[in-house]
Amino acid sequence: MSGCLMNATEAELAAARVMARCDALAEISETGDKLTRVYLSPEHMRANTRVGEWMAAAGMQVWQDSVGNICGRYEGAVANAPALLLGSHLDTVRNAGRYDGMLGVLTAIETVQYLHQHQLRLPLAIEIIGFGDEEGTRFGITLLGSRGITGSWPESWVTHPDGNSITVAEAMADVGLDASKIGQAARQVSDIVAYLELHIEQGPCLEQEQLALGVVTAINGARRLNCRFVGEAGHAGTVPMSHRKDALAAAAEWMVYIEHSTPQHDAQLVATVGTLQCAPGAVNVIPGEVDLTLDVRGPQDQPLAALLSELLTQAEAIALRRGLIFSADEYYHIGATRCDDRLQEALSQAVTQVQGRALSLPSGAGHDAIAIAERWPVGMLFVRCDRGISHHPAESVMTNDVAKAIQAYLLAVVNIAKS
Repeated sequence: MSGCLMNATEAELAAARVMARCDALAEISETGDKLTRVYLSPEHMRANTRVGEWMAAAGMQVWQDSVGNICGRYEGAVANAPALLLGSHLDTVRNAGRYDGMLGVLTAIETVQYLHQHQLRLPLAIEIIGFGDEEGTRFGITLLGSRGITGSWPESWVTHPDGNSITVAEAMADVGLDASKIGQAARQVSDIVAYLELHIEQGPCLEQEQLALGVVTAINGARRLNCRFVGEAGHAGTVPMSHRKDALAAAAEWMVYIEHSTPQHDAQLVATVGTLQCAPGAVNVIPGEVDLTLDVRGPQDQPLAALLSELLTQAEAIALRRGLIFSADEYYHIGATRCDDRLQEALSQAVTQVQGRALSLPSGAGHDAIAIAERWPVGMLFVRCDRGISHHPAESVMTNDVAKAIQAYLLAVVNIAKS
């Protein structure tokens, strides 16, 4: 079965189908002019129905699980064989693009469509899952779909409210699901061999390298902190410069240090000050307090921790020199998720066969693979997107790139299933 690579014509037809289906799913939105489709909404259920129809047409047995994921199974050469799981998510942010998440589900269906059309069965079954919630747009908690199949929902999630005070349990009931049966979505570890996810890059690296496809090494870990500099407010006209305890000046010095020092640690580390509030906030008053946020990310936990430690030490040193007080409170912490070496190698070989070489790169955004990696090996394939734009209506991919992605995805699936 080593010659199982789609030819160019087949790939072009498959890519055209994927692009048309992305457009069709983009029409399923809570607003007519902007794509918004959130977990446990009527639009979520309509999208599941459409995707389920496409799965069935590709020769799959289809079901919706107890947390609202849409699932399909294409049996292997032997009945009840363990499965290679493919997928991504079908929910969106508000005013979203049409490829984030959806592209991964629809290209997976094309890999099964090829096997079905050619009457091919692999040593493993192939399962595809369209996760109901990855973005966390509605309830502010993320990965509800993928944590459903890993059986790692915290008990508190069912009582978590959305912006209209509707709890997860109530929202489930509204679409015919039963919160008491959430545990039924969990899969046995022995049911699944590994998980592959295809996704738009959401960054500019592939475009800069003039490559359609890349192989993900890891999904970045992240730390988020609320930080504060406390100095002394004073009259902007009467306090001499040498006597000031300006909290904003201290924050500005630290921000410049963050920008310069982070890339010196590791080119794959990033740090961002995303918000800044000054008090008392008047044009003629020296800022006495500044609150700011720090977001640091990287593909390996130890270098990330080392960077954060240095940045916080420097903030304290700046505050001490200026006669201020600095404090920081970490409110979000997620470890880096390493992609499985053997899956990386299989994807790299497939990508090299399709486009001549394979670029390896980390993912700076989160994915369902984070949750899945707690139970099974994960691998990820990136597809180039225009200017790296995502979570925006301008999100765009090229049909030719999607054709290459389907070719590489299919080849990797076949080789992994054989090995």
